[in-house]
Amino acid sequence: MAKDVFHQQVKKALIKDGWIITHDPFTIRISEAIKLQIDLAAENAIAAERNTEKIAVEIKSFIADSDISEFHTALGQYLN
Repeated sequence: MAKDVFHQQVKKALIKDGWIITHDPFTIRISEAIKLQIDLAAENAIAAERNTEKIAVEIKSFIADSDISEFHTALGQYLN
């Protein structure tokens, strides 16, 4: 899986903000034949509680010739 141009910058920003990167990439298996990969998964302990916040981050840069084409690709991935 090719990483987005800003992958490392986003990862560093999350770490600087106190997030722990748990997966790079984060794979979700739908079935034996179908799996999705999200760029990063992270968790952050909530100071006043024992639970944790968890996020999945998909990184998009929109650097191709067509912003509309990039938007449609990103939207399609989000809808999946």
